[in-house]
Amino acid sequence: MAKTKAKAKEKPPKGRDEILREHVVFLLDGGGAHVPFDDAVADWPKPLRGNRVAGFPHTAWMLLEHMRIAQRDILDFSRNRDYIALKWPEAYWPAGDAPEEAAEWEESVQACRADLDAIKALVANPKTDLYAEIPGSEGKTILREALLVADHHAYHLGQLVALRRMLGDWEG
Repeated sequence: MAKTKAKAKEKPPKGRDEILREHVVFLLDGGGAHVPFDDAVADWPKPLRGNRVAGFPHTAWMLLEHMRIAQRDILDFSRNRDYIALKWPEAYWPAGDAPEEAAEWEESVQACRADLDAIKALVANPKTDLYAEIPGSEGKTILREALLVADHHAYHLGQLVALRRMLGDWEG
């Protein structure tokens, strides 16, 4: 009798698809060797958001906005059959070095979080075919786009951390 109860409590083994989805969401969350998004942007001092460092091509604001714009573009591409591509590279970068209003930083952070949550939800949804070609995409898939977001974030979050260190404001 005890064996039967123990077996009833056991969860069925996960399938490969579920395991893959969990791994991709883990990666999107900044899991493994990556800095999570929230850690990289948390408490960024207002006076440093638009500061340039010699030899470094971007400010924190430029990197944050670029990540937001690119992530939103990838999400739109993945979900919208009527997707229209942005003009590269100018549409993917902000015009200025710093936000014009202090609230813009937090708005950009919140938009990044919301779109990242939407991408994670898309990946985690068992109804999403991760391997199906996105219509009109020349072979691109949701899996490819999710990995692109994770890769893009890892690269630019690393830049944010490096910039923050150069500005003397990183204790990690």
